[in-house]
Amino acid sequence: MTHRSQPSHLNTHRIFLSLGSNLGDRERSLELAAQLLLQNGVKTEKLSSIYSTEPVDFKDQPWFLNQVVLVETVLAPRDLLVECLGIERSLGRQRIEPKGPRTLDVDILFYDDWVVEEMGLTIPHPRLHLRRFVLIPLIEIEPNLVHPVFHEPVTSLLERCPDPSQVVLVGKVC
Repeated sequence: MTHRSQPSHLNTHRIFLSLGSNLGDRERSLELAAQLLLQNGVKTEKLSSIYSTEPVDFKDQPWFLNQVVLVETVLAPRDLLVECLGIERSLGRQRIEPKGPRTLDVDILFYDDWVVEEMGLTIPHPRLHLRRFVLIPLIEIEPNLVHPVFHEPVTSLLERCPDPSQVVLVGKVC
């Protein structure tokens, strides 16, 4: 694992998560994810609006609702990943087909300005710069964020994003 700061179990970390759902009550799944994160020691600081988004890799599935959330926690990256996967399972996520339909998907986009490369965990998320459904809500809540590997603002990443998929604003979060 490599990162710019030394981990401390006493420090609070700023993390950006991507939430997505395209099965069941999609909006309720996003709401429940934020509630379950809080119950597991992850405090929500900001929520983006909710966007209806076209599937990217596996096209033959329902459209998603997506949102980006800024959270704070003392959890280490691996512990946060375990919590995110547990929340996905608790809301019915089944990993039957890669990139296939899901009740909930929770991805760690950024963890402070750390760069983490471990088996099963890469931070920043390795494909976030290729996904409009991540970049648009991310920019909504943190337009000046700089990618710690590319050393560019996320707004520049969106300008060059090759993803042509549709991302449609559904509603603002109050």
